[in-house]
Amino acid sequence: MDTLLSPDTLATRLDHDESITLLDIRNRSEIDNWRIEAASATRVEVPYMKFLAAGASGDPASLLPADATEPVVAVCARGEASDEVATMLRETGIDAVNLAGGMEGWGQVYCTTNCATESGILKQYRRPSSGCLAYLFVTGESALVIDPLRAFADRYVADAKEMGAELVAVVDTHVHADHISGLRTVTARGATPYMSSKAIDRGVTFDVESLAPGTAFTIGDTAIDVLASPGHTTGGISLAIDGYLVCGDTLFLDGVARPDLEADNNAQAFAYDLHRTVTERFADLPDDTVIAPGHYHDGAPQSSDGSYTARLGDLREQLWPFTSDSDTFVERAVSDLGPRPANDERIIRINLGREQINDQEAFELEIGPNNCAVAAD
Repeated sequence: MDTLLSPDTLATRLDHDESITLLDIRNRSEIDNWRIEAASATRVEVPYMKFLAAGASGDPASLLPADATEPVVAVCARGEASDEVATMLRETGIDAVNLAGGMEGWGQVYCTTNCATESGILKQYRRPSSGCLAYLFVTGESALVIDPLRAFADRYVADAKEMGAELVAVVDTHVHADHISGLRTVTARGATPYMSSKAIDRGVTFDVESLAPGTAFTIGDTAIDVLASPGHTTGGISLAIDGYLVCGDTLFLDGVARPDLEADNNAQAFAYDLHRTVTERFADLPDDTVIAPGHYHDGAPQSSDGSYTARLGDLREQLWPFTSDSDTFVERAVSDLGPRPANDERIIRINLGREQINDQEAFELEIGPNNCAVAAD
């Protein structure tokens, strides 16, 4: 019997809707900050200390629901205490395994899906632990990465090389508030960095080239159009690539980005600008444009190729922002907000280059859900 389950294998099983029980033995505050959720997974939360007490009495299985689905996957912060609990449960005859590396291991899972375009491949990267999406566009011998995460900078370079390309450019569609950007780390690997001039004007302290909305740049022989997409932040941009619109935190598969992360007092003004982006600035885009967002959440619909993308025409028919007038949109956008991303103000300072941290600090700062969206329909 296997006693360890790798985080990558867990992600695959959840993607295939396999039924499992996730036994989370961390403290309540840790669970509230960050947890694994999936439609096919039943969560059971029992603190580690209760298992220690039950182990002494010889009945740890009594802490599980009588109808708990097996296998039971025990989860803790680093995979140590959960290994002990999984062993206890196996000794009572339960099919229990330990999540290798615990939540830290889960945070390192990075899945990919290839989307074929007219001139190359758009590879979508997906981090299940946070819902962050990034993209690698490869055409010929050149590659561009969009909205990279610092934790996976070497992955983008390696994947481009494996696909026969050199990573020549890196773009952040906006100043991120929910994760540590990999822009500078990828730049250090030889790529040229780009942001919009208005994003740069927010106080970026490092060298970065400017992209102007309404213009285009080329990767290999492919022209990439730059569209203004403000509303979530100042200077947000989207990139139109071979019929795909990589739109960062603007339009999601089930709603839109929140307008309050840059300046609380201006949330209404940002929301009006966001409405203009999705209903006016995107108005000339054909319905067959494929939206490639910056985030997704568990349960979001997947395209037939397995990616978290959707036709713009379908979103225009399905989502409330497209059927709301500007005042109605703004009222909902500023009132339907959940918790802000963890450590958002500090993450913004880091992404502007105003503060330096090491890789472990970066990982700890960005754990948990991204919380960059207005509540979904």
